[in-house]
Parts: sequence; C-alpha cells; structure tokens
Amino acid sequence: MHIHILGICGTFMGGLAILARELGMTVSGSDANVYPPMSDQLAAAGIDVREGYKPEHLEPAPDLVVMGNAMSRGNPAVEYVLNKGLPYVSGPQWLNEHVLQGKWVLAVSGTHGKTTTSSLLAWILEHADMAPGFLIGGVPDNFGETARLGKTPFFVIEADEYDTAFFDKRSKFVHYMPRTLIINNLEFDHADIFDDLAAIQKQFHHLVRTVPEQGLILSPQEKAIEHVFNMGCWTPRQTLGADGDWQATLLKNDGSEFEVRHGEATGRVVWDMLGQHNVSNALAAIAAAHHVGVTLEHACEALSVFAGVKRRLELKGEINNIRVYDDFAHHPTAIATTIAGLRAKVGNRRLIAVLEPRSNTMKMGVHQETLAQSLIQADRVLLLQDADLKWSLKQVTETLGDHVSVFDSVDAIVKTISNEAQSGDEILVMSNGGFGGIHQRILEAIA
Repeated sequence: MHIHILGICGTFMGGLAILARELGMTVSGSDANVYPPMSDQLAAAGIDVREGYKPEHLEPAPDLVVMGNAMSRGNPAVEYVLNKGLPYVSGPQWLNEHVLQGKWVLAVSGTHGKTTTSSLLAWILEHADMAPGFLIGGVPDNFGETARLGKTPFFVIEADEYDTAFFDKRSKFVHYMPRTLIINNLEFDHADIFDDLAAIQKQFHHLVRTVPEQGLILSPQEKAIEHVFNMGCWTPRQTLGADGDWQATLLKNDGSEFEVRHGEATGRVVWDMLGQHNVSNALAAIAAAHHVGVTLEHACEALSVFAGVKRRLELKGEINNIRVYDDFAHHPTAIATTIAGLRAKVGNRRLIAVLEPRSNTMKMGVHQETLAQSLIQADRVLLLQDADLKWSLKQVTETLGDHVSVFDSVDAIVKTISNEAQSGDEILVMSNGGFGGIHQRILEAIA
C-alpha cells in the first residue's frame, strides 16, 4: 500500500510516516518546510519527502492520502485530491484504523506537559522490558525517535486536543480509544479554534466518554478538570497531587530529587530534570505505568536514568561559563514553570529569558494580560515583536520595567546578548518554532 502524507514534517504526521513504514507500507509526503529533526528521521527511514504542495507530488496516484491538520481548502494538493476523487483520511483516523486497534493505549492529555509525560511513560515501560509502541510530539533522548510500533500491546500516545482535519473538527484525541488516560491539567489555549475554556472542556468530555469502564483516568484535583467529570464519567479515577491517591514530595527545591507515595508504597527519584511541573509529570507517568503492572520501585529506577526530551529545557551549549537552553514553552503557565525550575537550580546566577511569542493563541493577544507575570523570575527579558503579533509587547516592559527589551529581529537580540552576556549567565530561549536558529547564533556570538 502506498500512502502520501500532506504535512509530513510535523512531529505527529512524521511519526505516522515512521509507523506506516514499519508496517511495510510505501510512504511519501509533502510539506512546505522540510527541516530537521523530522526530515532527518524521515530520510533515515527511507521516506520520500518533497518540498511544497504540488499536485504532481500525487502522481502516480497513491492508494491513500493522509491529511495533516494544517491542510486547508485552497491548498493546491488538497484541491487536487478533492478534484480527482482520491481517497483521503485524517492522520488520527489512519492511526486508529492501522495502529491502535487491539492495543492497550495509554494517552497523555492536558494543556501542558504532554510531550514530557508521554516520554517519561514510554521510558518507564521500556525500562520494565515492556517494549511499548509510542507516538510523541517530541524526541525523547532515551529513544532518539518520535514514534515506533513496539513489540507488545502497550502503546503510549501524546493526546492533543487540537482539531483533527479541515473535514473533521473533533479533537484528535477522540480517535485514540485509551484504556489508561492522563489529564495533566486544563487551561484555555488554541484560541484559533476554541472560543473559550468551555469549548475545550466539551472536547475533553468526549474523550472521557471513550475510556472503558475497566480502564483508569488519572488527573489532579483541579476545578477545570472536575467540571469535565461532572459532565459524565464512567471510568474509575485516581487523583494526583498533595491530597491525591498519588503524591510527590520535593526533597530538593529544584525538583531534582523527590519522594513518591501511593498508599503504603513509597519510592525515591533522583534525576536530571528540573521543576515542580516535571515532578508532576513524573507522578502522572508513574501512576499510569502502575496501571499496566510496573511497580513503583521500577518506575522510580527508570526515571533516575531518564535522559530528557529535546526542546524541553535542553542545554544547547556552554561557552565561557555561559549556558544556553532551548525550551518549547509558549503559554504563560509553561513559561512561568520553566523559569521557576531553572531558577531553583541555578540560584543567584543571572537568568536571561529570550521569548518568541509565536503560538496562535499568543499572537491573538489572549495571554497579553498574564505574560508579564510569567516572566517575573527572570533577571533580564528579551522579547521578539514579530510582525504577525497582533498586540504590542511594550506593555510587558511597562509592567516589568527597564530589564525588559523588545526587538523586531533575531539579529538585534543576538547582538544585544553578545554585548551583555557575562560569565555565570543562564540564557533560556523559549519558542514553539525554530526562532531563526537563535540558539546556535547566540553560542557563536558569545564564543
């Protein structure tokens, strides 16, 4: 079977391509931007990737076209598929039909922490010799790839609430049929497709409806999540957090050492990850792994050798005692927790936060009232005012004062850092995009 994937270089669709190749299918694809790391993974898997959305990429006609959710009417390739009557399907539906049938799916959902928690869960199962399959929206360093079929019925998936396709406006996660479900947290996001938090909660209610009575749902006791359960829940639940069925107690303020308790059982984790948010992610992963038979002791042991996830507080380099990190944070809550985690680790070292507010929700100005507060623990803040941003970042400077500067180009940010950086600085770069290759440029500038 030959499938052609439109939008193949996104982490989700690229992961689908790798899974399809493992199934023995012939796979090709198109994307507007062919770039690493996904382009490297696809090339290594022998997948033909073509730049742009040209109709000729679909000649001769594949057996099936798999549509990424970034595809829309007016796209030349989409119009060609419709005009020619080629069979097509969304990525999540393809996954449901070709990969997830008969699997014990462990799904990780929520506004924040999905990629890290999914990576932690997959690694715990791997460390327990359970050889899981997985599809994750990032690259866990313990695996070096975003997706694989695995050798057992267990399959870990990052369950995103974003819509499925231009022809299917349900959230992607309704296609996944989880038996074990984590809901990490729930806030308003994706303002380009959801009107308010209630609209998101309705989609999470649809997800809850798909979990069997013999399954398990894990979540903290948060008001927004409880509202979802009040709409109807037919599955046993276990709670996460201070007064929950699963508890984590910090043994070090930076989150690098903590104790886990579940009933009479306790375990201790000493690892390289930072921050209270990652401790919460770990707790959810431990609880989900326990549902499929991994002991608390084995889970804690696995986390002690967890290598991290690319673009999640990833150290990109250290020059002249100046460290440069890359993080995917793009929502005020994620920004605040990432900065807080690094601050707890580095103490009084100067922390320089560099942010590109790039998500659709951020561009629309939904978070303009809360962004400043999320940056408050940084000693110096540099912001990129992109032309697509529909509001002025100057109001952040008005709130936080002179240590915040706004720039209209990556070049200007790099130049400022090269002039200001000094030994002992921690430079945290945050964006959900490539940010013009700024990480390497900063390292070169301070060398």
